[in-house]
Amino acid sequence: MITLKEALKLNKNEIKELRNNLTKKIEEKKNLGAYIEQLTNEEINTNGEGIPIAVKDNIQVKGWSVTCSSGILQGYVSPYDATVITNMANADLSAFGRTNMDEFAMGSTTATSFYGKTLNPADSERVPGGSSGGSAAAVAGGIAIAALGSDTGGSIRQPAAFCGCVGLKPTYGKVSRYGLTAFSSSLDQIGPITQNVEDAAILFDIIAGHEPKDSTSANIVHTPIAPKLNPNRKLKIAVIENFLNEASEDIRKGVQNAISALRSNGHEIVYKNMLNSKYDVAAYYIIATAEASANLSRFDGVRYGKRIEDKNLKGMYVKTRSEGFGDEVKRRILLGTFVLSSGYYDAYYIRAQRVRHLIKDNYERILKEADLILLPVTPTTAFKFGEISNPLEMYLSDIYTIGVNLCGVPAVSLPVGKSDEGLPVGVQLISKHYDEQTLLDGAFSLETILKGK
Repeated sequence: MITLKEALKLNKNEIKELRNNLTKKIEEKKNLGAYIEQLTNEEINTNGEGIPIAVKDNIQVKGWSVTCSSGILQGYVSPYDATVITNMANADLSAFGRTNMDEFAMGSTTATSFYGKTLNPADSERVPGGSSGGSAAAVAGGIAIAALGSDTGGSIRQPAAFCGCVGLKPTYGKVSRYGLTAFSSSLDQIGPITQNVEDAAILFDIIAGHEPKDSTSANIVHTPIAPKLNPNRKLKIAVIENFLNEASEDIRKGVQNAISALRSNGHEIVYKNMLNSKYDVAAYYIIATAEASANLSRFDGVRYGKRIEDKNLKGMYVKTRSEGFGDEVKRRILLGTFVLSSGYYDAYYIRAQRVRHLIKDNYERILKEADLILLPVTPTTAFKFGEISNPLEMYLSDIYTIGVNLCGVPAVSLPVGKSDEGLPVGVQLISKHYDEQTLLDGAFSLETILKGK
């Protein structure tokens, strides 16, 4: 598949040919389930004729159905473009196909989708990760040049690691959330999933920037990163030693491979410890479900999508939500409503916010002593569909990713090898707030070293 960097050099006729060829490839690989539906005329023609970029089904594209892969939003058509879509259009890129996702971005498998599951291109019996599994599978499967996803607790980085591509979660506020259907407003962030680190930097440069309509958008000037990428910059990188205890042998080997590669290229490696990851999990699932409970309350059958009629308003609410929401979404709404309820708000939600502050302090302390933090992305490689059936066990698969969202710092995952079974193994690098330049310099360096081996 042509890279984004290469695609930006094409003329209009070559871009048209690229779009036509991509449409054929998507049809040929429809069994992958990366796209919610094979490309419609609207998805090919209504959003410009630029370089095609796949878009997760929770990002608004004017004139498209945008459903968050949920039954409750069937029939909804977006009346406006998200800021990231407008920014792409200004750079001669255009949205090209809706990618599958876990319903309302709640999940780690892309198996909770209303439309059915997405398969991992590396092994069709295994999950592609989630919730941006469709975007990652499309890039890894060669049916997208690049894609947009959203990351609430690892939903870009985890599927990128499972599928063997690059996933960037920017600093909170660096990419506008205007037009992103909210799961957890203080955690969500749009970011790119690409074939390589340079493409991630290019797409990030295009979508980043201040949006006056978005109160969470950082009012700072974005300095382009891609032109200044430097694989030869020497950095101090902290490996979180106690976090490796929960990782499988394949993941530990991948981390050691990354450490050896970085050290051989002159980077300084230091070892640090952090707060037990159980605190990350507890704080994240209280805060995320609380915010989801509030955000999803507007989906009631009155204003958006599906409506199940009943003899009174309450009955209509109950029937619409009962039929429209899937099991995982219902579970998280109930959890969030519980922790926000009278008598439990102080005991759970307020305490979780205090723990969040401790976690943030922990990350900032280490990032004062080092340029980057290196962590696994996941405790294991991609697991098989149905292998993890306990929701609590599934939540624990996020132990390495959710701290980044709680702190709002940027992180990037990239592949560093294969497991004994031939499955992709990824690691993530984490930097200070708004320091994506250092983050992507480090990732570009690691990628360059590994490709040169």
